Amino acid sequence: MKTVKLLSLFLLVGLYSCNTVKVVTDYDTKVDFNQYKTFAFYKTGIDKAEISSLDKKRVLRAIESELLAQGFTKSENPDMLVSIFTKSRRKVNVNLNNTFGYGFGWGWNPYRWNGMNNNLNINEYTEGTLFIDFIDKQKKELVWQGIGTGALKLDNVEKKEERIKLFVKEIISRFPPEKNK
Repeated sequence: MKTVKLLSLFLLVGLYSCNTVKVVTDYDTKVDFNQYKTFAFYKTGIDKAEISSLDKKRVLRAIESELLAQGFTKSENPDMLVSIFTKSRRKVNVNLNNTFGYGFGWGWNPYRWNGMNNNLNINEYTEGTLFIDFIDKQKKELVWQGIGTGALKLDNVEKKEERIKLFVKEIISRFPPEKNK
């Protein structure tokens, strides 16, 4: 029973860690972010992002949706420009779990004859990083950058779209930056 609880805990932590997006932000501390009310996409920067056209559309739709939900307006003459950049890499996790002991309870277990239990787990996945940049249109300067990193799920279109929305939501939720408390 103890083993089942422990296995459940590791499985839960493993699933949770795969679903999380690690986000960091950086911004110009001299900028008053309340001045920004409108946005547009910066085509020149977006064209350089090395992802498919379909994924660019998904990312841009998700960004637009999140900014509109925060009260921003999409405009032909915006206060700020939005650009994206992406990176991805294959990662491999190798875990060797060695346990020693005979355990408790009744019965005989042939797999634990010598008291040693070796489990080798190999997990290969793609880690993606999405950069979202907000640029002051008038000054032509980067004023805020959000970077989200996490495992990508590319099994099917619905999962991919869901994952992109999660990345964007987690990043945009950190904008505008809070003032020092």
